[in-house]
Amino acid sequence: MFTKYGYNTMGIVLFIVFILIVISIFSSSNYIRVPLILLAFLLAAFTINFFRDPERKVPEKSNIVVSPADGRVLFVKDVIDEKFINGRAKMVSIFMSPLNVHVNRIPISGKVEYLNYVKGNYIAAFEDKASEQNERNEIGINSSAGKVLFIQIAGFIARRIISEVKVGDSVTIGNRFGMIKFGSRVDIIVPEQWFVKVKKDDNVTAGETILFEY
Repeated sequence: MFTKYGYNTMGIVLFIVFILIVISIFSSSNYIRVPLILLAFLLAAFTINFFRDPERKVPEKSNIVVSPADGRVLFVKDVIDEKFINGRAKMVSIFMSPLNVHVNRIPISGKVEYLNYVKGNYIAAFEDKASEQNERNEIGINSSAGKVLFIQIAGFIARRIISEVKVGDSVTIGNRFGMIKFGSRVDIIVPEQWFVKVKKDDNVTAGETILFEY
């Protein structure tokens, strides 16, 4: 299964793959033909892998925040958030490599009450300062258990943040809502009384791994 967010990109890449294969067929030199076929194969394989969209099973528990992204936990730390939580909070940052599934999922059920897109730089997403300097999309949900803020952050390679949610939407935990193309990061911020269920360097799965529990 492939994500709808990647249809345009997949179409462009597969067209390029087709052109490379056609050129290789009409080439009389193996020094040209073999590299072109190899390049076409690698482009197709990378694109198909990047835009895959497997089904996920959301935990049947209440008062939890699940990971909105596949990837590796970069940071777990205490912060002060003045955007949406308005006070002391806890943050988990997840780095998404180009090899991860990049479809993002809603981390908790509730109502979208805050949305803020910020144009910015494109420094490496694993840098701590990326959360304040890079292009990003901030989404705040008010749930029955409290406020949750999560931020899609573009990285060095990523140049496209996709999000379908808008202020006033009622959203459900585990549902797809967007993606960040080609390497990126997601930060999740909750009030300080929530318990962190992951640690640095843990691998997490969107829609399944519990990040916080109240």
